[in-house]
Amino acid sequence: MKTALVTGVAGGIGFATAKKLLQNGIAVVGMDVAPAMPAPLSGEFTYVTGDLSRAEDRENFVKTALDRYGRIDMLVNVAGVAPKVRTDILEMSEESYDFVMNINLKGTLFLTQLVANKMVEQGSGSIVNISSMSAYTSSVSRGEYCISKAGLSMVTTLFADRLAEYGITVNEVRPGIIATGMTDKVKEKYDALIDGGLLPVRRWGQPEDVADAVFALASGALPYVTGQAINVDGGFHIRRL
Repeated sequence: MKTALVTGVAGGIGFATAKKLLQNGIAVVGMDVAPAMPAPLSGEFTYVTGDLSRAEDRENFVKTALDRYGRIDMLVNVAGVAPKVRTDILEMSEESYDFVMNINLKGTLFLTQLVANKMVEQGSGSIVNISSMSAYTSSVSRGEYCISKAGLSMVTTLFADRLAEYGITVNEVRPGIIATGMTDKVKEKYDALIDGGLLPVRRWGQPEDVADAVFALASGALPYVTGQAINVDGGFHIRRL
């Protein structure tokens, strides 16, 4: 049985990804900050409470998977946070910057490093990073989030380059406007933009849309694809007049 690590597993894209993997016979070890999963998952699932920004929690997460299954075949880096308060880039605080970057970029980078070294020992594996359309789209009221996702794109490129010789693929999925807890507070704004034609595919994305793309990349179905960014955004990235 193949084994996957999934961060941010307690909700949204992380939950949908874990469910998709489990439905396809893959064992999942998931981590989130919640003390327990808010909803059950069927299948070979193990939950670990942990903060991605803490080195000891990252190490415990990986150790739990290795103790239970002896290997890690897939890593899906989903966990991410938005600024607690949206603030103009001219007034963004260091505290807010550190909060976002420590989870979205630093924590993800060093978890990936930890897992990558285990995959090198195995000689196989796949890594998928959940970035965002914010990796290339300016949003001046949440600059720290955009910066973190742009940085994650380079993390994907670097690890894809470094790990290719070991048969390990590293790719990125860039979700667009997805119906999750992170977008609940701006639902009316995005409803209006979608109705106004912002997206060629005129609907909200669902976590399952992202999970489908993750599964294609993580499952090994595309072994000749690495360092690639897949836009799951209803066509937002298309430049049109």
